[in-house]
Amino acid sequence: MTRHHAAVPALLLAAGLALTGCSTPPDSDAKKTEPSADPAAAALKVARDYQNATLALDWRRACELSTKRLRGGTVDECTARHTPKPTPTTTPTPTATETFEPPTYADGSTARPLPSKTTAPGPERASTGPVTPSGAPVEVPAAGEHPAGWGVLLTYTVTWPTSTSTARKALRVVQEDGWRIEQREDVQDSDLQHGDPVRDALSRQE
Repeated sequence: MTRHHAAVPALLLAAGLALTGCSTPPDSDAKKTEPSADPAAAALKVARDYQNATLALDWRRACELSTKRLRGGTVDECTARHTPKPTPTTTPTPTATETFEPPTYADGSTARPLPSKTTAPGPERASTGPVTPSGAPVEVPAAGEHPAGWGVLLTYTVTWPTSTSTARKALRVVQEDGWRIEQREDVQDSDLQHGDPVRDALSRQE
């Protein structure tokens, strides 16, 4: 009986060690960015966010979503490089009617100036439609300095007063402190003639 009672505390102690001292220590790198469970969906989201930011001229957001290589410096440097400098204001030059005095006839009357032909200025930028994916993201191999990642094909319309066209962009998305845009290419008509336009476009060297 004494031996039986002495064995019970020993078993309890062994069980406690299995639950505490012998358990796996917590991962000290748990806060590091882990790949998404669905990398294709993550790549698509970053690609759309990046393209929407560039179309909205939100260069800070676009630079934040870019890799260090594509940024070519810090986020602030990248933003400053893409942001247009404000144009200085100048004193408007006098118009022809302001500087030209119409002739006076002998009876004291003056000639009525002829109406000048003017062309209404057009918009400085085209309007763009929603950015939509064309097909599912595909895995793309490394090309030159670009590491392997995911390729995303995005399309949107570009509308001017007299014309509308469709723009197609291929974006390479890679892992770098999360998902980032590493490469962007225009998809040419020749790329569309092949069976793999995204890989064809992203295989070009910059």
